[in-house]
Amino acid sequence: MVKQILYSRGFIKNYNKRIAPFRNLSGRFDDRMRLFSKDGGNTLLKDHRLTGSKNDMRAFSVTGDVRLVYKKIDKNTILLMDVGTHNQVY
Repeated sequence: MVKQILYSRGFIKNYNKRIAPFRNLSGRFDDRMRLFSKDGGNTLLKDHRLTGSKNDMRAFSVTGDVRLVYKKIDKNTILLMDVGTHNQVY
């Protein structure tokens, strides 16, 4: 269970540009964030570790193509790094 969620400046900028203007997408984002904070291991999220230059980060699916990239700070805290389509965040 995630108790604290922090937001990077880049995440806020990309969320406001890529997610917030689209009502259906922002609703789906909210649903997935609730699910993630209650049960980060839920298979619907398709949570996975990233590789290469982002090997200290993880990501999960908001929709079929939209991903949320985050970094675990400690057991109860995550830092949201980026959000967008697969091509935008990787």
